[in-house]
Amino acid sequence: MIITREFYQRDAVTVARDLLGLTLVHETKEGITKGIIVETEAYMGLKDPAAHSYKSSPSGRTNVQYGEGGYAYIYLIYGMYYCLNIVTNEVNIPEVVLLRALEPAEGIELMKKRRGTDKILNLCSGPGKLCSAMGITKDNYGMDLCRNQLYLEKAANYKKNKIVASKRINIDYAGEAKDYLWRFTMKDNKYISAKVK
Repeated sequence: MIITREFYQRDAVTVARDLLGLTLVHETKEGITKGIIVETEAYMGLKDPAAHSYKSSPSGRTNVQYGEGGYAYIYLIYGMYYCLNIVTNEVNIPEVVLLRALEPAEGIELMKKRRGTDKILNLCSGPGKLCSAMGITKDNYGMDLCRNQLYLEKAANYKKNKIVASKRINIDYAGEAKDYLWRFTMKDNKYISAKVK
């Protein structure tokens, strides 16, 4: 049931669209949590001024991006929130997809405990929130998503809504790239991080 390597070995925009409706699974000592992916953003590497790998080389935090698709790229924002990205494409093409929101599906009580809230709409409606709810930290950096523990699988009997493409969020520094329609959401899904403009 685990999504295989071939799925990830495509360009980030294609993968970002196709991730919607799949389930992110994290198996930990505390328990298993699952969330259906409802919002993503594609970052197209060397040709995308909004990407961490833009004008970079394979070293430091972006090193995992230069490997083959299907690995976890995780970074810290505001000094306190982790963000989970999925490496896509082939070796030396450093593209990723940021997971921005999940629809909680399993292990919801554990998610509530981790997040310190009973509001289900607030559990995974943002990249930092979903990492907190799913128990994802820097320890998951570089993890192979094609193995057990942290992985993706098809959601059983989940009806995908129409997919909406829009501008990515909080990348005003990226010049014309800020206007690329590389954010993808499930239309009218109440779990996304922000309204589509």
